[in-house]
Amino acid sequence: MPTSEDVYTELKQVFDPEIPVNIVDLGLIYDVKVQDSGVCNVTMTLTSQSCPEARTIPEVMKRRINALPGITGTEIQIVWEPAWSPQKISPEGRVQLGIEDEDE
Repeated sequence: MPTSEDVYTELKQVFDPEIPVNIVDLGLIYDVKVQDSGVCNVTMTLTSQSCPEARTIPEVMKRRINALPGITGTEIQIVWEPAWSPQKISPEGRVQLGIEDEDE
């Protein structure tokens, strides 16, 4: 049975087409749980409620997750609280985008 870490690894292969950083490092994924039944539940957000990729990104996510052996289905819940902000970008994502930390 795949673990949450396995799912995160797959999700690091999914990119927002408008931003050259994967959705995990972009800070869009809030939670991943794999149930004993093989169903994967993902809680995520988007960079904005008017994101033009709001349908595409979850579809790509489902295809990647459902390809993992042992996954029987994927449910994605898009939430708006807490709202996404650039502070959610990981240190790796900041390097890719050339963003300096505010602490520096």
